[in-house]
Amino acid sequence: MSREKVWLVTGASRGFGRTWTEAALAKGDRVVAAVRDVASVSALSDRYGDNVLPVQLDVAERSQAFTAARCAIEHFGRIDVLINNAGYCLAGAVEEVAEADARALFDTNVFGALWVTQAVLPIMRAQASGHIIAVSSVSGLVGQPTIGMYNASKWALEGMMESLSEEISDLGIKVSILEPAIYATEFTSPTSMRFSQMHSAYDGARSRLYASLGNELANDPLSSVEQLMGLVDSDDPPLRLLLGGSALGWAVRSYSNRLASWVR
Repeated sequence: MSREKVWLVTGASRGFGRTWTEAALAKGDRVVAAVRDVASVSALSDRYGDNVLPVQLDVAERSQAFTAARCAIEHFGRIDVLINNAGYCLAGAVEEVAEADARALFDTNVFGALWVTQAVLPIMRAQASGHIIAVSSVSGLVGQPTIGMYNASKWALEGMMESLSEEISDLGIKVSILEPAIYATEFTSPTSMRFSQMHSAYDGARSRLYASLGNELANDPLSSVEQLMGLVDSDDPPLRLLLGGSALGWAVRSYSNRLASWVR
């Protein structure tokens, strides 16, 4: 029987983070639930007691990432799985995006994952074991009109994590990147989706984005649990894992177009 694992999940209060936190706890693992507001996971503490450790974490604040990792070690003694899940989407054409909004997006989606990863890596190196999982998106495979900065943040995340996988391949630490299609994860809520001031010049581009998503069915987040648990329990996990029925189609279209442009 495999030993129970200790997870650190960022953005654990909602969406994928909440779903995976609950799934890990339900199977008997222990979880550091990293959230902006610890009250948002109080129900988990009531249900699972000391098996869950709520910690306050704004991933954009590097010092808080190191504090969260230190709390994890003080409470559980190790970290086996890190899920860099915290993130959101900024909608807006490249011209429309305000400087402060662009910087805030990267502070969360890219630098937030960097800070938490840096905080956890010394722990996993000392253990000579661990699995770092970053939540990207099929939007990390393509460029899409009027969400270009979101695409850019996920492309950056993927590049960083792929490089990390090469850096730590001989240290006993594994790296995986999740690439979900559309899931019913409150993605369009004000917390998960922010909007730039719109200019009518880009109304056509926005329409093309909506049209490209028009036939997409939102997957049930619970349907991702089996794949995630299989990934976490694998001795040789893949670097990338597509989630959702339409995800492979996104990947095939993206790379087919690239290959066609390169070989012609």
